[in-house]
Amino acid sequence: MAWSHLRLGDFKKGKMYIVLTLLCALGFLIIKGFEYGHKFELHHYPKTNNFFATYFVMTGLHGLHVLGGVAVFIYFLTPWGQAMWHKNQQQYTNRIEVTGLYWHFVDLVWIFLFPTLYLL
Repeated sequence: MAWSHLRLGDFKKGKMYIVLTLLCALGFLIIKGFEYGHKFELHHYPKTNNFFATYFVMTGLHGLHVLGGVAVFIYFLTPWGQAMWHKNQQQYTNRIEVTGLYWHFVDLVWIFLFPTLYLL
């Protein structure tokens, strides 16, 4: 949604959708932190068995991927990132599109991770 509004020249709505994306990402990371904390309380660590080793590696890499996307989106909301919009709207919009493609790679990976780790 951010990308489509930026393509239409609506910077305010584009920023709003980026902020909503960041809020959802931070919500996910907070929930994952509580989930990890609960696993540790139950003495489930990567060294416990192969399942937990796989679980922590896959969800940890997913979390790092989300964190990387958060960092890039935050940059585009800073004055330095926003300066690109005022200088070259098409370049800014293209950078948001590429970041969105990176971001949605997480969705693709999660389609496989969720059933493998949580439904089996």
